[in-house]
Amino acid sequence: MKSQKKEIQLRIPRLVMSLVMVFIFWILNIFVPPTLQNLKIPGVNYPADQVFWIVTLFIMAMFLVRALSDALVLGDIVTDAVIRRLGIKEERSPRRALRDLIYIIVIVLVAAAVSPFLRSMENVGSMLSTATTYIALALIIILIYDIGRIIYRLIEEKAEILAEKIAKIAREEGGGKQTK
Repeated sequence: MKSQKKEIQLRIPRLVMSLVMVFIFWILNIFVPPTLQNLKIPGVNYPADQVFWIVTLFIMAMFLVRALSDALVLGDIVTDAVIRRLGIKEERSPRRALRDLIYIIVIVLVAAAVSPFLRSMENVGSMLSTATTYIALALIIILIYDIGRIIYRLIEEKAEILAEKIAKIAREEGGGKQTK
């Protein structure tokens, strides 16, 4: 739990700063190139606005990759917390993935059943219906992400077992062929 707290304290400021930097370079990318439109870079004779655009785009991409890395770690933490709150056990098995799939189906059915009732409410009905849709979508995305993690870990475990077996066979083959 403490490691997750430290991870959150480390990742959230980095994520926010990376996104702020992306926003700053995006704004620069909107306002600066029109001012450089008729300028050419000396010696290369290339338009300065395009060079500026490419450079800022590259910098934005670097900050986006960093933000994505932080967001994935935070996504794992949030997914674990939501899964725990839903009462799903911490096992990493196909059974848990199937349970997540059943939860997805239930969420879709409940959201579809509740939405018409919410929409029929005066004044706030459409907002409540939209909020229900977005909440259901967020839960479904979290559960799909959890299913992906489970499948990835299962495949990783099977690949490690296969690699160990192949290494063992290679050692046995190699050991039997050596002569002294």
